[in-house]
Amino acid sequence: MAQVEVFTFNGFQENTYVLYDNSGECVIVDPGCYERTERDTLKRFILVEELKPVRLIQTHCHIDHVLGSNYISREFGLTVEIHEKEETVLESCVQVASMYGFTGYEPVEKYSTNLVEGDKITFGNSSLEILWVPGHAPGHVVFVDHESKYIVNGDCLFQMSIGRTDLPGGDHDTLLQKIKEKLFQLPDDYVVHCGHGPSTNIGFEKANNPFLK
Repeated sequence: MAQVEVFTFNGFQENTYVLYDNSGECVIVDPGCYERTERDTLKRFILVEELKPVRLIQTHCHIDHVLGSNYISREFGLTVEIHEKEETVLESCVQVASMYGFTGYEPVEKYSTNLVEGDKITFGNSSLEILWVPGHAPGHVVFVDHESKYIVNGDCLFQMSIGRTDLPGGDHDTLLQKIKEKLFQLPDDYVVHCGHGPSTNIGFEKANNPFLK
C-alpha cells in the first residue's frame, strides 16, 4: 500500500505530494516549494525517510504548482512530466511568475509531454492510472491509485468546491462534465487529495458538492 505525504507551500497554499511505498521509491507531484525553507523541508523529508525519487509528475502547470519543479528536477535528476496540452501553460509561467511577484522563479529546463490518459505510472510496488480531466487547465490530469484507493486530483475537485475556470484554457462546463464522467465513476470510498485545502472523498462530493448537484 502506498503512503501519501502532503506539504503546503507558497503564497497560494498549494499542496505538494510525495507518494511512496515500502520499496523506498517515491513520486513527487506538483512541487510548489518556492522559498528556500520550503525546498529544504521537502528535501529533508525525502532524505530522512531514505526515499528514492523516481518520477516528478504534474497534474497541471499553473505557476503555484511548478514553483519548485525545476529545483526538484535538478536536485534529483528527474524530468518534469506533463500532459502535452500543458506545454503552453508551462512556457507561460515566466510571465505569470513576474505578474505575481515570484521574481526567483526558475523556469523548467527539462520536461517531457509524456503523460497520456490510460497510461500507468509505476514506482516500487505501486501503480497510478492517469486520467485526463480538463476544464481548470487544458492538459490537467489526475493520478489514481486503485489499490490504495486514493486520487491526487490537483485543482479539479475540492471539498465542496471545484477548480476555477476563468484562467486561459479553462472551461466551466467542461470541468463539470469531466468530473462527472471521470472522477464520479470511481468508488465512493476513494480519497481525493486536492491541490489546495483538505482532502475529501468521492462519495461525499457526489452527495454534497453544490457545484455538481
